[in-house]
Amino acid sequence: MNVRPSLLLIENNHLLLMHYRYGDADVYALPGGNPDRGETLPQTLARELDEELGISVEVGPMVLGGEVLLDEVKNDVLHCVFHGQLVGGLPRLNPDETTALAVVWKPLNELARLNLYPNVGLFIQDWQMGGEPLGYIGKIPQVYFA
Repeated sequence: MNVRPSLLLIENNHLLLMHYRYGDADVYALPGGNPDRGETLPQTLARELDEELGISVEVGPMVLGGEVLLDEVKNDVLHCVFHGQLVGGLPRLNPDETTALAVVWKPLNELARLNLYPNVGLFIQDWQMGGEPLGYIGKIPQVYFA
């Protein structure tokens, strides 16, 4: 199982997402990436967001964790979603580091209607309403986009 940390950057009730296109589907991913050997998950997030988006972030608490288990791909993924703050720079794609088409801010109330990776839009909305970390949420109901 792979581990993928990602970061919730929320400003003015909008969430920072990376926009991809798979076949006919627009897919929006939480920014994050794969840890390098010897790297903590917060260190991974700081590095990945600097490399891919040119921003500095402060990584806060983990909001939720859950697995994406898809028969279509060989590796299952444990997603660890943290809350963070933008502390420097303006998000801009670095095409040398990502295949994303754009970086976008989407309203929190639209998350449940997006093709989101990982598919945690409803969980994010619940967390925003309650403010407490959700912990382990189990299997994430994820659609596979090829």
